[in-house]
Amino acid sequence: MKDLRDKVAVITGAASGIGLAMAERAATEGMRVVMADIEAERLGTESERLAASGANLLAVPCDVGDADSVCALERRAREHFGAVHLLCNNAGVSGGGKTWEIPLEEWRWILDVNMWSVIYGLHYFLPGMLSQGEPGHVVNTASIAGLMSVPDIAPYSLSKHAVVSLSEGLFSELRNEGGQIGVSVLCPSFVATQIHLAARNRALSDRYSERQRDEELEQAKVFETYLTELAMPVSKIGDLVFDAIRENHFYILTHKKGSLEHIERRMRGLRDNDPPHIAEPSAFPVEWK
Repeated sequence: MKDLRDKVAVITGAASGIGLAMAERAATEGMRVVMADIEAERLGTESERLAASGANLLAVPCDVGDADSVCALERRAREHFGAVHLLCNNAGVSGGGKTWEIPLEEWRWILDVNMWSVIYGLHYFLPGMLSQGEPGHVVNTASIAGLMSVPDIAPYSLSKHAVVSLSEGLFSELRNEGGQIGVSVLCPSFVATQIHLAARNRALSDRYSERQRDEELEQAKVFETYLTELAMPVSKIGDLVFDAIRENHFYILTHKKGSLEHIERRMRGLRDNDPPHIAEPSAFPVEWK
């Protein structure tokens, strides 16, 4: 999809981080933008800022882990702009621990947001995108953790492997439909987002108290300096994603050199029947310049 001006982009997780970078770049390209996010206040602030700079956009509060909410997002986007050409399934959260110790409620939360949100997005948006008969593109945000084996973050890693596999299968399915809609899977390593503070958007329940949430957020602050000093700025992501859309590239790696090293070691292990190559989270590629 090379001609982006006046086309419609729907971006989830658009109020911060990678999603906001995508929305900013889409607006710069002259696209009409639907920004969706569970953080309604932040969404309002960022959408007003972009609108003030001349962007043509619609802001829709949306819980991507809820099917009805994503269905409503598709309806609002189509009613407001009449079509959807670019779908960026981007919202995501993190969490982990020892696989056998992680509460089932946390598994469900992470899989709902990271995996089921992509399924919901494809289910509700793709039929309309196909029926338009126009070029389009889907970008699913996975992670470098979706291309390697990582301990202590099992729900996150599982969800991202699922997104990669889903995207690979989708690529072939859409190609068989005539090649009007392209697919890319974004696999970032360390990027300066607030995903380490994802617990801020987790709903409280009998099993997950406000005290637990506050403790998790306080513990997560140890990553802030690291991310600020070493991580890739989110502004770079917009460039990588939109280059991939225009050139119809499937895999988008933010830290290609370091990422490929781990991926190749994993593949060699498969070939040689070795134990799995395990990449500790601290070994995630950070060099991007």
